[in-house]
Amino acid sequence: MAASPSTARALNDRLALRLLQDRGPLTAAQLKTLTGLSRPTVADLVERLSGSGLVHVVGEAGAERRGPNAKLYGLVADRAHLAALDLRTRSVTVTVTDLLGAPLAEAAAPIGEDAGTGAAVELAVALLERAAKEAGVERLHSVAVGAPGLIDPATGELRDSTGLPAWHRRLVAVLQERLPAQVLVENETNLAAVAELREGAAADREDFVLLWLGQGIGAAVVLGGRLRRGASGGAGEIGFLPVPGTSGLPSATGCDGGFHELVSTAAVEALAAAHGLEPAGALASGHGPFLDALARRLAVGAAAVAAVLDPGCVVLAGETGHQGGPELAARVEAELAALSPLRTEVRATALGDAAVLRGALLRATATSRPGRKNPGRTPRTPS
Repeated sequence: MAASPSTARALNDRLALRLLQDRGPLTAAQLKTLTGLSRPTVADLVERLSGSGLVHVVGEAGAERRGPNAKLYGLVADRAHLAALDLRTRSVTVTVTDLLGAPLAEAAAPIGEDAGTGAAVELAVALLERAAKEAGVERLHSVAVGAPGLIDPATGELRDSTGLPAWHRRLVAVLQERLPAQVLVENETNLAAVAELREGAAADREDFVLLWLGQGIGAAVVLGGRLRRGASGGAGEIGFLPVPGTSGLPSATGCDGGFHELVSTAAVEALAAAHGLEPAGALASGHGPFLDALARRLAVGAAAVAAVLDPGCVVLAGETGHQGGPELAARVEAELAALSPLRTEVRATALGDAAVLRGALLRATATSRPGRKNPGRTPRTPS
């Protein structure tokens, strides 16, 4: 059934706004080419969006044609403001940006191990409020939170998980209660993968798996350019993967005996000590025997991923992936080639510690496109 004229205009406007948000300022001719719309239709939508205060002229471009310079149209960046939070076991990091993602304020704070749930939540909320005030922002449109743990695919909520801080889950609920903004939460590993896909090590790939290597071990699966979460949101819980070389088998309540036992931060530090190295600088030391031993461990998990998904590319992220860099990635790729007949490239993260926060910001940006209604406090499953 054909769309009504008003519906068609709304769809065209939304398409143009998404292009302006993703690609930056564009001329009317470029909008015509990218949207496939007619010149009169593009002229109408530009006039409509300019009149509504969503778009304005930001400059001129004259290289693409003869005659007068063409006007460059861009989004009004301060039309909406966004925030992203990166929750770790013992810290929280916040950034506040305009609609185009330009940072206006950033802040971080440790969360003491002895801090109660209520105190930790209030500290995190206060940090966000201070950052917003510093940025001169009175009202946030969208807030995206990255946290370890499973996200319920039906509700978009962070599940209550043993071993993870209770304040993570409570913070999301408090933000939804207090802020007149859309608040969404996503697994930290998934957000890192989104960032690497859009702007990092996997920007040229549609299929890849990101291995998050830190205190916790996880994976994010991207196939066909889309994040895959699994039926229960647990796709990528690779820490529970049964592998050789551990003390036993993992269980439904703990990943001891799984891949986690081989490559978690504690395991890497113990391996470094066994090679006579100080844990703090072991990954950057260039110590061949240590890096080879770690690469063999990582290749075991990567081989399992390759055998099931054949992603063609594995990105090493988290603390270990970042510090190990291209040298560790190259050694893992060589070890993986000996374990699997499936050709799999291994790359180091290009975004490092900023990957989760950047992924959260990309999520917030996607939900705040002009023309979309702000659902306020209604939680929404991230897409």
